[in-house]
Amino acid sequence: MRPHYQTRPHPRIVIAEASFDATPLDFAALSLDERLQSALKARGFVRTTPIQSATFPLAFAGEDLIACAQTGTGKTAAFLLPIIQRLLQSPEGDRTDRHARSTRVLVLAPTRELAVQIDCDFDGFAYGTALSSAAVYGGVGAAAQAHALRAPVDVVVATPGRLLDHMQGGATRFDGVEVLVLDEADRMLDMGFWPDVRRIVAALPAARQTLFFAATMSDDVFRSAAQIMRDPKLIQVGRTGGLASAIAHQVHHVAVAEKATWLSQFLRRTSGTSLVFVRTKRGADRLARRLSAAGVCCAALHADRTQGERTAAVDGFRSGRYTALVATDVAARGLDIEGVAHVINYEPPDSADAYVHRVGRTGRADASGIALTLTGREEVAALRALEQSLKIRLVEAHVPGASAPTHAHD
Repeated sequence: MRPHYQTRPHPRIVIAEASFDATPLDFAALSLDERLQSALKARGFVRTTPIQSATFPLAFAGEDLIACAQTGTGKTAAFLLPIIQRLLQSPEGDRTDRHARSTRVLVLAPTRELAVQIDCDFDGFAYGTALSSAAVYGGVGAAAQAHALRAPVDVVVATPGRLLDHMQGGATRFDGVEVLVLDEADRMLDMGFWPDVRRIVAALPAARQTLFFAATMSDDVFRSAAQIMRDPKLIQVGRTGGLASAIAHQVHHVAVAEKATWLSQFLRRTSGTSLVFVRTKRGADRLARRLSAAGVCCAALHADRTQGERTAAVDGFRSGRYTALVATDVAARGLDIEGVAHVINYEPPDSADAYVHRVGRTGRADASGIALTLTGREEVAALRALEQSLKIRLVEAHVPGASAPTHAHD
């Protein structure tokens, strides 16, 4: 399997040569530190995914890299493994008595959930070493984070806003940063974080490696990447739209006023877990209350929840205590939960990118999944625009026992 390469998107971005093969490789055959090999074996990592195979040669060589692949394909390990190997091979390695007083790797992520997930993955891969990390994000006390930043830890995983707060308070030391990673970089741009990112980057050493990972790419993303990178190489693996091939894309037509009732019936009779997306925070709370009253074990997840409430909701969904999680787009990034059977768009999302990142919570790592969009009569035009943008056709869902559609396709 070869990576997919676009035409050159920007004068400063170089298309990676096709000699970089995306064929899966045995991790045991890679020249990795034995402690890293042990951690991979303990976590059940046997073979690389295509994005890992394609990016490893560039990442290990210290090249700046833009990597685009659909969600659930192993992008986190694609940058964490080369980083850990680099740190272990450096002169100071992972010695606990090292005298360097600055963080060596900075990872930026758009959401708290993604920052926590990356930090947990780092801990899993770096198990058995003395490498340290910290997750820095809003919604929780800043004192412990400031202490970790002053210590300092080897790797900081942060959301841009909270990190800037610490930087302005003098709690950071980034003059020794060797690697900068922007994960879900497209989402950071969509969410308006780019000015914060630029301010953070301005405080970092110019001589560093920068890794840029995303599920979708646009001209704005390419222009932004070129501003902070040195002759970056571009690798794009898989379908350009970022949609996993194992996902079935379906639509069910139901009047807006009847959606909550239909959904509660669907969730009670279906098996597996369901991640339900709504547009607003208030709408998430309202729908979660209605589903709970109808006998569905569910929780709401959005930005106005406290960090403790958000953690409890995600942990409950991951453990199976909740069979449904009603979320705004804050959960579209960073939720890496195995076995999500359904992603349900309570309303058609506002953009193709939003659809890609929502449905990417299912069908991960080649597992099958269903993306179901509920559409009222007044939402058909939005659905058609979404299909045209994604170049797909959502098929009518056949749900046993479901009521007939209240209207047909125009």
